[in-house]
Amino acid sequence: MGEQALWTRARLGRDGPPLDLLTARFDRHVYAPHAHDEFTIGVCVGGSEIIDYRGGHIRPGLGSIVVLAPGEMHTGGPGESGGYAYRALYAEPSLLTDGTLGTGTPHFHEPLLDDPQLSNALRLTHAELAACPDPLEAESRIPWLMTALTRRHSTARATDDTVAGADHIARAVRDRLADELTAPPSLASLATDLGLSRYQLLRAFRTTMGIPPYAWLAQHRVTRARGLLETGLRPAEVAGLVGFADQAHLTRWFRRVLGVTPAAYRNSVQDSGR
Repeated sequence: MGEQALWTRARLGRDGPPLDLLTARFDRHVYAPHAHDEFTIGVCVGGSEIIDYRGGHIRPGLGSIVVLAPGEMHTGGPGESGGYAYRALYAEPSLLTDGTLGTGTPHFHEPLLDDPQLSNALRLTHAELAACPDPLEAESRIPWLMTALTRRHSTARATDDTVAGADHIARAVRDRLADELTAPPSLASLATDLGLSRYQLLRAFRTTMGIPPYAWLAQHRVTRARGLLETGLRPAEVAGLVGFADQAHLTRWFRRVLGVTPAAYRNSVQDSGR
């Protein structure tokens, strides 16, 4: 397949801060020593890599999570044989402190983590956001995963997960998302309006609804899309009217929720009405 490095910029909520995602595959490439201002959080998705870090060598294998602290020099290159492939995101330190006590930069004693559940969640989230960097989806998923990473593997202590009035909070967020279907507000702004942290809002919503805000909104959009398709509108027209980025985004969620493509659904309801 050859060497490649694809950068995607997602945004954490409408008008929120950017988040860079890197999808890379290298056969021979070796990085020069460098550091990032953000946490570098990567998942090995193929081959093996050797990273020089903190005076030693890290050897990620398939599924390994790597956490490199801001400002710390490191290099990266292929292992003993073959190339290496990974997905990485670059997270501001504040993204890792929500849901924990204190505001300082979290410390990870070990840069190489074995956590299959979290690794799979990070890989899947990265892949889906790289394909379609929806702001609400990024803000619903990335901070939640960063909090899980910090709680499980850093020295930071978790906050109390109890959120008073979770049902009321979830309904208020749901109603705002439904009312602003095509340009939903950021979760950070909703949390501020409700006097909460973003993690508390996400916790209340997930506890009450069973799914994160972006997934609830996507399903609500699919419901609205069904009605428009039944009037004869084409999927490409419907996508923008209900807030999906494009027809591919509509199709992805329509199939998840209903098991068919929007075009197939439109054709079936039109055929049955003849």
